[in-house]
Amino acid sequence: MFALNPRTSFLQTRHELTDDDLRRHAPSIFAGQAMQGVSDRYAFLPTAQVVSRMREAGWAPVEAREQRVRLEGRAGFQKHLLRFQRRDLIAVKGEFAAEICLVNSHDRSSAYQIHAGLFRFICGNGMMVADSTFERVSIRHSGFTPDQVIDASFQVLDQIPQITAHVEDFRARRLSPAESRAFAESALLLRYDDLQTAPIAADKLLQSRRMEDAGDNLWNVFNRVSENLLRGGLKDFTRRKADGHRFPRTRAVAGLDENIRLNKSLWHLASVLKEHGEAGVMESLPA
Repeated sequence: MFALNPRTSFLQTRHELTDDDLRRHAPSIFAGQAMQGVSDRYAFLPTAQVVSRMREAGWAPVEAREQRVRLEGRAGFQKHLLRFQRRDLIAVKGEFAAEICLVNSHDRSSAYQIHAGLFRFICGNGMMVADSTFERVSIRHSGFTPDQVIDASFQVLDQIPQITAHVEDFRARRLSPAESRAFAESALLLRYDDLQTAPIAADKLLQSRRMEDAGDNLWNVFNRVSENLLRGGLKDFTRRKADGHRFPRTRAVAGLDENIRLNKSLWHLASVLKEHGEAGVMESLPA
């Protein structure tokens, strides 16, 4: 669920991005060569060439972003992410749509990665599905072709019916107040060191931003917690820092890698909660 500016209006539709759109959002997609200093074994395949082949195969790019970099030499070569939908499905109305998420870089920091994702129209957010639940494909930069990326995208697409069934399982799973709180606490610990020093209490993540997300089923709770954790903008007047000052509002998660990590971890937590309840979700957190 890649975070948008909290002031951004909710998106109800997706549309295909042109090359000019892609350049505006993520210029590194169009790098003409690898970053200086990469290994001789590094096979450079520009993301722009893959985008072209994806379009030919019926995939439309609908979102693009790139990693922020501090080193000037990495600018224009950094990690970037593109989300694709099937062109014949972009205009189809519904609560969510399946997407393919492509991650790559031209600075040797990332292989080509293909992930399964969902875009939720009601709030203009996307989510990525955990590797532990569904397949992710990673292709190293060593003598590969655009067709391998295309084949991988259809390989991941084959998982979509299972992902849709997973969503329906989330909808059918009613949570007790204790399970909802355990999920929120576990989600908070994915981003902060401990519950006591976090800038907000776990209950803040359970607050609904819209009527459609109210309810006690796992799908509603998952979406509330995910959006609140990733979008930020929350203020908890009951919490204070060690020096007595109040915490500022929580910030949106802007980092590309952190967004991917939190997306997948939240989906994994929801899957564990569905199967094993309150105890299982707490035990699944890394030590």
